[in-house]
Amino acid sequence: MFEERRVAAWIGASLVIEGDLTSSEDTTIAGEVKGDIAVKEHKLMIAPGATIRGTIVARTVEVQGTVVGTITSDGRVEIGATGSVEGDITAPRLVLAEGATLHGKVAIAGSPGS
Repeated sequence: MFEERRVAAWIGASLVIEGDLTSSEDTTIAGEVKGDIAVKEHKLMIAPGATIRGTIVARTVEVQGTVVGTITSDGRVEIGATGSVEGDITAPRLVLAEGATLHGKVAIAGSPGS
């Protein structure tokens, strides 16, 4: 008998998804997604070598791969040393590692004066 015991969804490196993706659990993407991603109450991890082309909405987002599109988070966005984002980011907290690439505008939601 097979019992599924994972604590997060995993999109493998060999998968290509064309269309929108919605998840109600922490999600790691190691493959390619051409479409919008909604993980509104959870964490989205973009693994090294992964490519996302679309809009991302998640509680927290960690980018180690490539994102071409906007990212909206009500928590934190972190772009790691191997991460690249070409698009706008809206989040209360943003972390850029040394070596990270960001081409776009940043709006720090919830900052004083906003």
